[in-house]
Amino acid sequence: MQDGEILTKIKELIAEEHVLRERVGTGDVSADDEKARVGELEEALDQCWDLLRQRKARREFGEDPDFSTPRPVDEVENYD
Repeated sequence: MQDGEILTKIKELIAEEHVLRERVGTGDVSADDEKARVGELEEALDQCWDLLRQRKARREFGEDPDFSTPRPVDEVENYD
């Protein structure tokens, strides 16, 4: 996945989160469903940002950024 594709995915995830929060406000989605989905979205965002950091680091050290791979959520830095 190239940087542009990752950034597009990040934008899509953020847009989905905004729509989800609006739907909770209108009563279309329950608070429990929103909480569960927002958790999934946050994990996906953490993984995307981590992948971008990996790609940047590989470029800085003269390595091929295309060898960066998504890591499991529990291995991503700064994930609670």
